[in-house]
Amino acid sequence: MAYMNLFQALLPLLAYTILLGGVTAAPLDQARTTASAGRAVSAEEPDLGRFFQGVEGTFVFLDPQTGHTVCHNPERARRRFLPASTYKIPNTLIALETDVASGPDVPLAWDRTVAPPQPWWPAVWARDHTLRTALPNSVVWYYQELARRIGSARMQAYVDQFEYGNRDISGGIDQFWLTGGLRISPEEQVAFLRRFYFGELGVSEHTTRIAKDLLVLEDTPTYRLSGKTGWAGLGDSSAPQIGWLVGYVERDGRVHFFATNIHMKTREDAAARLSITKAILRDRGLISD
Repeated sequence: MAYMNLFQALLPLLAYTILLGGVTAAPLDQARTTASAGRAVSAEEPDLGRFFQGVEGTFVFLDPQTGHTVCHNPERARRRFLPASTYKIPNTLIALETDVASGPDVPLAWDRTVAPPQPWWPAVWARDHTLRTALPNSVVWYYQELARRIGSARMQAYVDQFEYGNRDISGGIDQFWLTGGLRISPEEQVAFLRRFYFGELGVSEHTTRIAKDLLVLEDTPTYRLSGKTGWAGLGDSSAPQIGWLVGYVERDGRVHFFATNIHMKTREDAAARLSITKAILRDRGLISD
C-alpha cells in the first residue's frame, strides 16, 4: 500500500515530464543551492588554450550545479570591456519591465534621418523591427531607440539593480554600452547570466521568459543553446575590436553558463566567437554536431 501511495503521489510529476518532452530547463531550486558559488574567482584550466589557436581571448565556464568555475586566461577574464551588443540582454529586460516594449512583437519603424545607414551595416538592419527580430539580428538603432525611451534615470536604476559591471552609463543614453563608460568583465557576464536565468534580477517572470525565448540560438532534441554576441569597435577601425559571445546551454535538466571574449585582428575573426565556444562546449559533451 505504501508503494502504491508513493506511485500515486509521483504520477502527476511523471505525466508532466512526459508531456513536456525535449530539452528541459535546469531545476531552479536544485541549481540555486550551489549557484551562488559561481561568483568565486575562476580557476584556470590550461587545456582550454588549445581551442584558441593563436586568438587572444578568454573563456569562462560556470557549472551552477557544483558552483565550479573554470576559465582560459584568468587575467583577461577579470578585465572589464565595453559590453557592446551583449548589453541587449539587460536592455531587453529593462524595456519590457518599463513597458517601453509591451512585448516581443512591438514594432519600431526605422527612421533613416535618425539612424542613417552606414557602410558596415548588415542589410537586415535597414528596415522596421520588433524585439523578436532586433535581438537575434543585433539591430543597434532599435536598441538605441529603446534606450532613449527608457531614459537615463530608469536605465541607471536598473543597471544598479542588476549590479551590471561598473554601472557607468556615461557617454550618452544611446551610446554608453557602445562607446561610453559602461564596462563588464567576462566573469561578471557569467554572474549576470546566472542571476538572469534563475530569476534573481528583480524583474517579472514574464519578462524573463520573453528574454529567454529571444536568446535561443539552437534548439535541438538533446540541448538548447542560448546567447548573445557583441562586437565593440564595430564600424570604427581606430577602436579596439573586441568580440563577445555570452550565454548558456541546457541539457538533461542542467544548465551551464559561459562567456567568450576575444581580440579580433580582422573581420574574419568574428566567426571565432561562435566556433571557439561551440568547440569547447562540444568537447565537454554539452552540444553535438
